[in-house]
Amino acid sequence: MRGRPKVPFAWRKRDNNGMDLSLTERSKEGIVILDAKGQIVAGDGADRLRERLKDVAESGSANAILNLANVDYIDSSGLGALVMSFSALKKKQGTLKLLNLTRRNVELLVLTKLETVFEVFDDEQSAVNSFFPNREIKRFDILSFLQQRNKGADGE
Repeated sequence: MRGRPKVPFAWRKRDNNGMDLSLTERSKEGIVILDAKGQIVAGDGADRLRERLKDVAESGSANAILNLANVDYIDSSGLGALVMSFSALKKKQGTLKLLNLTRRNVELLVLTKLETVFEVFDDEQSAVNSFFPNREIKRFDILSFLQQRNKGADGE
């Protein structure tokens, strides 16, 4: 079993489209949190994310949260990387949960029906608490979020 780094781990790699994807790893209450910044797209971006989450799964920390607050674009390869990472963690009796999605990325999950696969949170502590059965969890209400955004777009 590979040891986990004691200090935050940052991984920065330029993908084939010239956009940076930055992954910074930290831990909260024993849960690995990856803060992503940039775009998760075909090429190194999706590959690096998948490899990093595979490393997390193989390290014995099979539970992870992916913070997407600073991810402005995910393409089909990026979605594939998320699903493959989810499966890799699931095989190790863990899971991948998503945190702080942008409106566009929420709509992408709904459009692809992946909101039924991933647990989504807009509060980091609630995401961490979801790994502990006796803790209070504030769930992210995707339908309410989309309805509020649509009302704002319609000028109501």
